[in-house]
Amino acid sequence: MSILPDAETFRRLADGSLSGLGPASLRSVLSALAVPYAAAVSVRNVLYDRRLLPQRAATIPVVSVGNLTLGGTGKTPLVAWLARELIALGRRPAVVSRGYAARPDQTSDEAAELALLLPGVPHVADRDRAAAAERAAGLGADVVLLDDGFQHRRLQRNLDILTIDATDPFGCNRLFPRGLLREPLAGLARSDAIVLSRADRLDADGRAAIRATVARARRGRPPAAWVEATHAPVGLRSFGGAVAPLESLAGRRVLAFCGIGNPAAFRHTLSGLGAELVGFRSFADHHHYSNADLDSLAAEAATGDADLVVTTLKDLVRLAEDGKRLAPLVAVEVALEPLTDPEPLRHLLTLTLTLRGGAKPA
Repeated sequence: MSILPDAETFRRLADGSLSGLGPASLRSVLSALAVPYAAAVSVRNVLYDRRLLPQRAATIPVVSVGNLTLGGTGKTPLVAWLARELIALGRRPAVVSRGYAARPDQTSDEAAELALLLPGVPHVADRDRAAAAERAAGLGADVVLLDDGFQHRRLQRNLDILTIDATDPFGCNRLFPRGLLREPLAGLARSDAIVLSRADRLDADGRAAIRATVARARRGRPPAAWVEATHAPVGLRSFGGAVAPLESLAGRRVLAFCGIGNPAAFRHTLSGLGAELVGFRSFADHHHYSNADLDSLAAEAATGDADLVVTTLKDLVRLAEDGKRLAPLVAVEVALEPLTDPEPLRHLLTLTLTLRGGAKPA
């Protein structure tokens, strides 16, 4: 078994549900590797906290959206929701990202997905996100949404919004590579607002327990604005942008596949829509599908007598024209839907629009 065969297997390795001598031995190795990683992350954060590492300020307000764990918390639906909120306030947002896993001369998965969800909103991808923020301002933007920006501390931000996935809030409570945490829970103290995604998957006691853990990790700092939300499926997209109703999945024989950070969440969504799964394949996050992958999926769909092949919107935009080999292929589009009053977050967002240079809303 390879160390990172796909996101689902790695989660099972991290949470201990993948049993046997091999996985146990691998967990021991990963635990040892997590020690220097933890030291490096802690030292870096201390240097930024004490302003010993330089930061750059943008000429327009910066709203960062990020997470404490690796992949799959639902940042993209939140970025889309925030962009629409800013547009409703009369602002001109732009999304800035690193462009992770994008091939040369191609956009990243998130950029392509957001282009579909937010037509007309510019997206600037650059490893130097401070330079990208200035390019966004040059395109006419008056506020930046920094996608996956929580750990990118070189660019000053005016608002830090952290997403936490209710189904695995703290990355198996272990730092990468032994677990899924990018940094220790003490990092929660830097957040100004927290969005608990997939909150509908937990009861009130479970959500309260997560909130209590967050409060303890913040070490007495004022509470962050708190919003609980779900990822609600809103339609089925096909190539060309056509949208079909979700009801068309009910009772249909479906082969599903994805290359995302939390494949279990996608499987849960399909089950909730009444699809009859004849097969489910998960690939590594940001997987680039080869001809062999597509041939294998097509053969599995034929063998299972599938009515439809279904994937995520992130995977659909990644496949582009190649995906037509899997016809009929559709993607489930999801949108962030607040379950609790989002006004505390909206209030912070409004205050942030007047700020510059890393200043935080009072």
